[in-house]
Amino acid sequence: MKQFWHVLRRYVSPYKGYLASSVALNILSAVFNIFSFALIVPVLQILFKINQQVYTFIPWDAVDVSFKDKALNNAYFWVTQMMDSAGPSRTLLLLCVFLIILTFIKTACYFGAAAVMIPIRTGVLRDIRMQLYNKLLNLPIGYFSQERKGDLIARMTGDVSEVENSIMSTLDMLIKNPILILFYFGTLIAISWKLTLFTLLVAPALGWIMGVIGRTLKRESLATQVLWSDTMNQVEETLGGLRVIKAFVAERKMSGRFSDVTMALRRKSGSVATRQALAHPVSEFLGTGLIAIVLWFGGTLILGEHAAIDASIFIYYMVILYSIINPLKDLARASYSIPRGLASMERIDKILNAPDTITEAPDAADCGEFRESIVLDHVRFRYEDGKTVLKDVSLEIPKGKTIAIVGESGAGKTTLVDMIPRFYDVTSGAIRIDGVDVRHLTKASLRSMMGYVNQEPILFNDTIFNNIAFGVEGATMEQVVEAAKIANAHDFIMEKEEGYQTNIGDRGMKLSGGQRQRLSIARAILKNPPILILDEATASLDTESERLVQEALDRLMSSRTTIAIAHRLSTIKNSDEIIVMQEGEIVERGTHEQLLALGGYYKKLNDMQSL
Repeated sequence: MKQFWHVLRRYVSPYKGYLASSVALNILSAVFNIFSFALIVPVLQILFKINQQVYTFIPWDAVDVSFKDKALNNAYFWVTQMMDSAGPSRTLLLLCVFLIILTFIKTACYFGAAAVMIPIRTGVLRDIRMQLYNKLLNLPIGYFSQERKGDLIARMTGDVSEVENSIMSTLDMLIKNPILILFYFGTLIAISWKLTLFTLLVAPALGWIMGVIGRTLKRESLATQVLWSDTMNQVEETLGGLRVIKAFVAERKMSGRFSDVTMALRRKSGSVATRQALAHPVSEFLGTGLIAIVLWFGGTLILGEHAAIDASIFIYYMVILYSIINPLKDLARASYSIPRGLASMERIDKILNAPDTITEAPDAADCGEFRESIVLDHVRFRYEDGKTVLKDVSLEIPKGKTIAIVGESGAGKTTLVDMIPRFYDVTSGAIRIDGVDVRHLTKASLRSMMGYVNQEPILFNDTIFNNIAFGVEGATMEQVVEAAKIANAHDFIMEKEEGYQTNIGDRGMKLSGGQRQRLSIARAILKNPPILILDEATASLDTESERLVQEALDRLMSSRTTIAIAHRLSTIKNSDEIIVMQEGEIVERGTHEQLLALGGYYKKLNDMQSL
């Protein structure tokens, strides 16, 4: 339970006002419940003519009589007075009406206590989702290369929902039930401490047996959530690779894989559900057993010669005891539900507690204006698994120049470029902009200096206007249109029925590859960055689309410092310098003509593409 209280302290603290209201209303509900049940005693005594005692009023300021005795005596005095003046039948009617009024107030308090918990439940769930989402936004790129996308989605959906169903849904019970138990228990002691002591000797068996049954539930629930993540990952991979699945007629194979995962999930979920379903019948059986034992013991006390309580008081005692059983059973059910939520919270915390390895220095400064050059000084990089990607790379990129980086796949080109905006940090060496190490600059100001155009255009399920204006606050329609014209995108946009307000679908799937790429270029143009990074921006396009995109890129690259990763050497012939990489090292560098004259690796690449 220590972990459970830790979760509550983390997320419920901002809602202390609602908690206080719930506590107050639950106390009122318990008090009115006790008093409404107390009316059972005079009702029974009137019906069965049990009590023939004559009562006299005891002043409230009498010091030789306890408050309990004064309250009971005076209550019976008023009831007997009413019976004498109005008759037993009318007195019984008035007591029943009073019982209805007290019950109405009690249920109103109960409803109010439940209603004020709703903002806490919904607020905490919102806070967890926002915390998770913001954490994902701030984690370094390297984190996502080690995690499955489907698993992350499962934690944001299934695990958060499980926290809501298993922890937040029991929160009102965890406030209400201890209050009810405390007040009811105090009432039981006031009625008969002997019966209550006997009850305390028997009741712990209830909690112990429930604890034995539910001990493995958290572990089982954790395994279930892992299988749920596998299921979500399978769905995500299927949607992303649907074209390949159909092309290779692999529907049956994928269906079999999904069937295996869902069958394992079904078995594990069934095991967890069975244990949880066991909570109610077991608690019902144990509660009835407790009532039966107390009923036997209490009956023996009443049947004795020197009974401390009469039959009507004993029935009231049993009513209160039975009322305390329900909160105990609710707590038992909560002890089943909470471990499931805690298992999900563990998986959520794995994201929330993931370290952000790309941290800012305490004295990090803003970049300011880009004036001179970008310098890579003996840069080395290796991944956490120990694989070395870059080996002692040194390079200077002067302002206003276009530097192209070519080489085989896996040579380290993209990794090299990704370290300039600090998507990764160097293992050793340094990257400096205008002589300042990028690790001493704020990430926001550093990345705001750069524009990106990737091989696979990254667009959002939104309008064309919003995709072009993405990242530029307050962009006007005139600015967006101008950027689209420069990117050769305005004409195809105006052919759409809704123009710039056309929704382009998930990842821009309503557009062709060339159209998506031109929107990416328009987005970079609108941002107007001094440093431009092109990652194989035309590699996946047909000849006509490549021509249109290349024209747009030429306009974008003019008067900017450009770093272009390219496989098609025809697109980078006019670069100021071409860097040739192989196995994490720079093996050749120079202009297109100089590298051809060397007759080395670059010429080999050029000849292969010419063929």
